Amino acid sequence: MLIVDAHEDLAWNARSFGRDYTQSAYVTREREEGTEIPRLNGRCMLGLPEWLAGGVAVIFGTIFVMPARRARSPLERVYRTPEEAYVEGMTQLDYYERLADAHPRFCLINTRRDLEAVLETWKAPFPDPDPRRIGIVRLMEGADPIRRPEEVEVWYERGVRIIGLAWGATRYAGGTGEPGPLTDEGRRLLKAMQELSIILDLSHMAERSFFEALDRYEGPVIASHSNPQAVAPGDRQLSDGMIRALADRDGVIGVVLHNGMLKKGWTRGDPKEAVTIWDAVRAIDYICQRVGDARHVGIGSDFDGGFGAESAPAEFDTVADLPKIAQALREAGFAEADIEAVMSGNWLRILRKGLP
Repeated sequence: MLIVDAHEDLAWNARSFGRDYTQSAYVTREREEGTEIPRLNGRCMLGLPEWLAGGVAVIFGTIFVMPARRARSPLERVYRTPEEAYVEGMTQLDYYERLADAHPRFCLINTRRDLEAVLETWKAPFPDPDPRRIGIVRLMEGADPIRRPEEVEVWYERGVRIIGLAWGATRYAGGTGEPGPLTDEGRRLLKAMQELSIILDLSHMAERSFFEALDRYEGPVIASHSNPQAVAPGDRQLSDGMIRALADRDGVIGVVLHNGMLKKGWTRGDPKEAVTIWDAVRAIDYICQRVGDARHVGIGSDFDGGFGAESAPAEFDTVADLPKIAQALREAGFAEADIEAVMSGNWLRILRKGLP
């Protein structure tokens, strides 16, 4: 069973911490031992051997730049001005292009044809040599690298196919921990995105900006990495009303496999084992129960997104463990078709609708 993971911060980690994702996560851990990096970003969970072992065929790879006001270390790539955000965002796009050019296992997904070509390489039985390739769909997390709304076409031409307006607050929208509505520039940006049929990512948007964006935007919508507020309260999560509204637009929500977003009260430093795969299943099932089907939920692990293996549920050491979710869903009584939808099918539906 193929897996699509809708949120992984590859370029951010490569640029800030020098992580080499052509190597195993275990090689990266060994290299980083004794450095500041595990304290900042946790024990690495991502790497080429682990993606292949886990059957992860498609990744939404982010373009993410941290605002200087939220930085924790000089290692982190930050911005203070739109120009600085633009330069770093473009440099992260360069990273993905170099990765795909230099390593035959990686390819960039710009079109539906690209997507289908990647999926074709995963059709078993695999001949020798192993043909499998990992496709990367580029997702901008926080739109401040777009210096003005009309510039979105430049990013589209460079391969960005999904844009989220917020992380914290941006010039375009209120965000996590910094509530607020869409700004006038945000409304203009949505209009420019609409003309290109870019997929809108509602994760991290404050509730006011979330609902206004959903009301204004007519193209495909997702929440690439968000969990229900009922599972772990907070403005980073989605209320029942937000979940239902997104499902009404045939959107998909990617469940984050971070302990603090799966169990109320868990904080970094608490035992990893206090959260299990059944907490992840509970979050998936909660979304299914709210909307009446399994059509609107997937995986958005956010592995290496500010946390590592010590902050993931007990059964997860690396991304190679994602198939365990499918087995847990079987044990929970999910139908096989619904399991396939959660693991990849729902995201593939969005991509087939939203890609040119």
